[in-house]
Amino acid sequence: MKPTSSLPVSRRNFLKTTGCLTIGFPLLSSCWSATGEVPVQEDLPGSLRAYPKINAWLEVLDDGKVRVLTGKLELGQGIRTAVAQMAAEELYMEMDQVEVVVAETGRTPNEGYTAGSASVENSAIAVRYAAAAAREKLLALAAEKLSANPAQLQLKNGVVMEGNQQLTFAEILEGRQIEDEVRMPVRLKPKKEYRWVGKAVHRPDIETMIRGEQVYVQDLRFPGMVHARVVHPPAYEATLVKFEEEAVKEAVPDVLKVVANGSFLGVIAADEYQAIRAAEALRKQAQWSTPTALPSETSLQEHLQALPVTSEQVEDKGNTAPSDKGTTVKATYFKPYIMHGAIGPSCAVALYDNGKLDIWSHSQGVYPLREAIQKMLGLAIEQIHIKGVPGSGCYGHNGADDAAAEAALLAMAYPGKHVRLQWSREDEHGWEPYGSAMQMAMEAQLDAAGKIQHWRCTLWSDSHSTRPGGDPGNLVTAHYLEKPFPRQSAGYLGGGYRNSQPYYSIPNLRIDAHFFEGPLRVSSLRSLGAYANIFAIESFMDELAEKAGKDPLTFRLDHQEDPRAIAVIRKLQEMTKDQKTADHEGMGYAFSRYKNEDSYCAVAALVAVDTQNGGVRVKNMWAAIDAGEVINLDGIKNQTEGGMIQSASWTLKEEVQFDKQHVSSLDWNSYPMLRFSEVPSVEVAVIARPEEPPVGAGEAAQGPSSAAIANAVYRACGKRVRQLPIKPEKLI
Repeated sequence: MKPTSSLPVSRRNFLKTTGCLTIGFPLLSSCWSATGEVPVQEDLPGSLRAYPKINAWLEVLDDGKVRVLTGKLELGQGIRTAVAQMAAEELYMEMDQVEVVVAETGRTPNEGYTAGSASVENSAIAVRYAAAAAREKLLALAAEKLSANPAQLQLKNGVVMEGNQQLTFAEILEGRQIEDEVRMPVRLKPKKEYRWVGKAVHRPDIETMIRGEQVYVQDLRFPGMVHARVVHPPAYEATLVKFEEEAVKEAVPDVLKVVANGSFLGVIAADEYQAIRAAEALRKQAQWSTPTALPSETSLQEHLQALPVTSEQVEDKGNTAPSDKGTTVKATYFKPYIMHGAIGPSCAVALYDNGKLDIWSHSQGVYPLREAIQKMLGLAIEQIHIKGVPGSGCYGHNGADDAAAEAALLAMAYPGKHVRLQWSREDEHGWEPYGSAMQMAMEAQLDAAGKIQHWRCTLWSDSHSTRPGGDPGNLVTAHYLEKPFPRQSAGYLGGGYRNSQPYYSIPNLRIDAHFFEGPLRVSSLRSLGAYANIFAIESFMDELAEKAGKDPLTFRLDHQEDPRAIAVIRKLQEMTKDQKTADHEGMGYAFSRYKNEDSYCAVAALVAVDTQNGGVRVKNMWAAIDAGEVINLDGIKNQTEGGMIQSASWTLKEEVQFDKQHVSSLDWNSYPMLRFSEVPSVEVAVIARPEEPPVGAGEAAQGPSSAAIANAVYRACGKRVRQLPIKPEKLI
């Protein structure tokens, strides 16, 4: 449908009722806001820059409801609910009148990866503007159809009304869609009329999860579907020497197919138990080469320090040479490899039929994955379709893409049937890409007044993102094919120094980053390098505060000029002012602004330390967060609560172990996580700023939570732990 010409302009007259809009004129090219102010923004926001057409984001259904399309995947961050809120708000509809389709190639916009706490900033904002533009177009068309006085048009719940006449959105469009482009400036709904945005809207999928209904890719079932398992090598560099297919068929007569391609081995069977048995039989008799041993006999810190590096100066401000005067403080902090530890091991379903490959995956980037698989398999891009389906637990790049690639290989070897590939717990723990180990050496100088004059940080890290990105070499399976694909890039190194610059007023500052290639496979894990960098910075700030003889929060405020940062720190002070500590208990605090440009978050932790056995219990945690305009109040609180608890688990328990051959943390005993009985009581205060743009909140709490816990442990028992995790043996 082509844009229509503008109708004559009438005076705007809004009847401001809840959920009901009376529009004074249906001018498509309106340049006024609902308050009479001219919007400042001229550039298309978020992902609209790549996909400016309204129908890339929004479709009107035959029943008059609206379908919203987002290229982001629902990971538990609530993006499906947030974009529905945006659309329902701008279209003056009920929430149940809006359905949301998430990432699917050829169907939704290509928004790259669901990562970096950027879903609201890019996708939900695009939906907001597309819905607002669609509203104006629908009203303009309705005025024509009703031959109505534009000043009397009313809009409510998907219906445009004028007196006794009314039209649904579907009747206005008559089976067509709005193909107009969104052109700035766009008139948005007045914030004071909001019904949904800024409110606590609960996610409807939570109830479905609790009922145990089909939600995840692991739940997918198709008629006639077969099941598969993959036998991964015993070590990263091991290659297949030989295997006996007949031995597998003798052990499991009902196996449908054994698939071998170079060092890639997989089995297909009619049911899942048969596939598991066949994989066990194949694993027992397959022979592999002996790879180079992993460095298990030296400490990880020593090994990483000895590796060759590439270096980058991140920041050099002022005179970074320390003065002869003042007090110099030094400390070194360390974070080990940690894993995603998804509750549901990676899974995918694939169907190869009539030259077309369909894949169902919990990949966080269906378009980049499609490109990587296309190159790996040698198919045309048009032959591959990937539908994003939520997976059971993952923030970052886990084994989802690898499982999808393996399912694709198996489906092409067994065409005409849906092939469901499920990783085992050992597969997930042993083969997912981990969050990199990191080391941060800190040095600062205090003047006579206790103010920081010089700050220097030198950090060491591996890459923090080796997502497929169109490169099959980043799919673990592609390394073992008869025609292998080596990794072409070191990945996103910038993630290593994310949040390495302290968000404080310090006149002289230098940050240097050194990048190594470590012994374990690594990629994106929630907050990338920010978790370790903020742990180091905020632990160091406490050490400096103690050296200066100042209260830790006062010390931070003394170095802070940003009023929004000051506000979250003061809010945290207010939340915790009445807390008392018993013997062997401590309160710890920390602050950061994620990426130094997104959400502000201050965290406090109350911990108790058992001085006999070194056990640490986090009793309570508090957070104050400012994520700009609040879209879903419930969602921001949930994300912050979850981030605090996840960080507590990383900080106290999690550490990937490996021996000479491979990763040895292959179950929940060897890789323990925080259990439900250990989860602290959490409280989150959200500072809403409707005048500011919304920014991501999903990765704001991890870093300050770790430092708050470590600082609290120090105050509880007098021992400063700089090497994570804070295990009991470090406190005895």
